[in-house]
Amino acid sequence: MDQILENIKTRRSVRKYTEKTVRKEDIDQIIEAGIYAPSGMGRQSSIVIAVTDPVLRNELSKMNAKAGNMPEGTDPFYGAPAVLVVLADKSCPTYIYDGSLTMGNMMLMAHELGLGSCWIHRAKEEFESSEGKEILKKLGIHGDYEGIGHCILGYADGEEPEAKERKQGRIFTASI
Repeated sequence: MDQILENIKTRRSVRKYTEKTVRKEDIDQIIEAGIYAPSGMGRQSSIVIAVTDPVLRNELSKMNAKAGNMPEGTDPFYGAPAVLVVLADKSCPTYIYDGSLTMGNMMLMAHELGLGSCWIHRAKEEFESSEGKEILKKLGIHGDYEGIGHCILGYADGEEPEAKERKQGRIFTASI
């Protein structure tokens, strides 16, 4: 089977990670796959913030848990040691789709490299907050960006989940 299709069919969301650090070279390759995602009119509206610093990672985790009304001490990043935050320029009409494609490419590349990943929501709420805006300012990121998602990365602690059976009736053929 074609390797790309095989990766699409076998990638799963991982929700339990070991503490093992993700290699910088792997993170760089995953980000590269993300920035090569298609974008509306080639505008390349999405940006990626690579978070490997445990202090910032934990700060984002707390902000995310708060945005999701989760109990204190909950880690919505499931212990993943690396987080790639995708934001996109709201001035582009396709920014949400552009950022979504960036996320998809990164998760597929992570799988190709033997890493687990999962899309974690609430980046929008995080970076609309004063704390989130301050983080962007400290990182030198200027512009009107919206958080699209977090691509959490790490080595799976245990087996990856099995694929669910595909629903029937989702493909239609159009002919005139």
